[in-house]
Amino acid sequence: MEINGQFTKFRWICTVIGLLCSVADIGSDILVSVQYFTQGQEVWFALTVTFIIVGSLCTHVFSYAWFEDDAESEQMDTPALSKAHLVVVHLLQMGCFTRHFQLLIDSFKPVWAPNTVQNPRSRNLFGQAADLSMLRMFETYLESVPQLLLQLYIVLQHQQASHIQYISMVISFFNIAWSTVDYWRCLRRSLPDTMEIPTGLPTVVYLLYKVLTISARILSLTLLILYNIYNILALVLIWLVGTVWAHAVKTTFCSSTCLEYFYRATVGFILIFTFFNVKGGNTKILMTLYYIFSSLQNLSAPLLLFLFKPQILGAEFFLPTLVFILVANMIGLLFLVWYYTALHPQLNRVADEVDGSAHERRPEAPMGAQRRQNQFLSL
Repeated sequence: MEINGQFTKFRWICTVIGLLCSVADIGSDILVSVQYFTQGQEVWFALTVTFIIVGSLCTHVFSYAWFEDDAESEQMDTPALSKAHLVVVHLLQMGCFTRHFQLLIDSFKPVWAPNTVQNPRSRNLFGQAADLSMLRMFETYLESVPQLLLQLYIVLQHQQASHIQYISMVISFFNIAWSTVDYWRCLRRSLPDTMEIPTGLPTVVYLLYKVLTISARILSLTLLILYNIYNILALVLIWLVGTVWAHAVKTTFCSSTCLEYFYRATVGFILIFTFFNVKGGNTKILMTLYYIFSSLQNLSAPLLLFLFKPQILGAEFFLPTLVFILVANMIGLLFLVWYYTALHPQLNRVADEVDGSAHERRPEAPMGAQRRQNQFLSL
């Protein structure tokens, strides 16, 4: 088992960066909520806190379920936490931080002192890392992305913002970019018979594809809500369509039926902001339809404001906003085509295919973690 050659110092440092990003993102959001509370803006305070709590609760439901799943499928030679401790940790919303620290501790000696005796759990390093990256991806799309949309809406509506609001939006944006690429690289590395994405041009192109398309999407949805607050119902409709699709393809990601339904609902919410494949197979048609629909919707938002409520954006902001959405969306899609036609390490696979198959298992990965990795979404 080549842990030292596989779980590298770079991967260990990435785990540290991921932990710092999570702390900074949640911390900045809490500071923003405190500011709203002290200023008597109860609605903004309540919404900001709600996104923090909902994102954390949903993520910790999956975290606890996966710990249980691992324990029941002969996972850990020496469990890090007892069941009682796991319950307390997750009730306190510290499950993801516990996973970060556990992974850093388990991987420290194999990475930084390779000649020392290995921890019995060190064979599960990539299983732990993949699970953690999945959970951070959940938290990003359930908390950071909606939080960025909310803060952007508040800034545009009132045409003024504090420094902490800008800091919160910048940190959320960086967290989205980092967790997306880190998840994408970590998941591919944890799958069997799968080539890892080389650092360099492929990573940059993939990052730009995601960042640009998601940025255009968030801004357009913000403008759509600015046009009419009831357009939030349109987001609910998109969520329902995505959830129904996840039901239609019969995802089998979770070990229990109730958790599977919850997972499909989470999938539907993430599909509001970006496309991914949850089941494998050819997704060219679905991806094309998704981005045609989202592109048309992205362009319709500033046009509706300009035609019917020009006072909201103002003539001086309309053209820059329209150009940013159009250019970001188009260039992001060009990077998508470039990556999957020229830079993907396995060009014989279809775009956004889930790598690996359910019957394959990497020797050092736990059974439950490997099953999740084989059947998890491909961003």
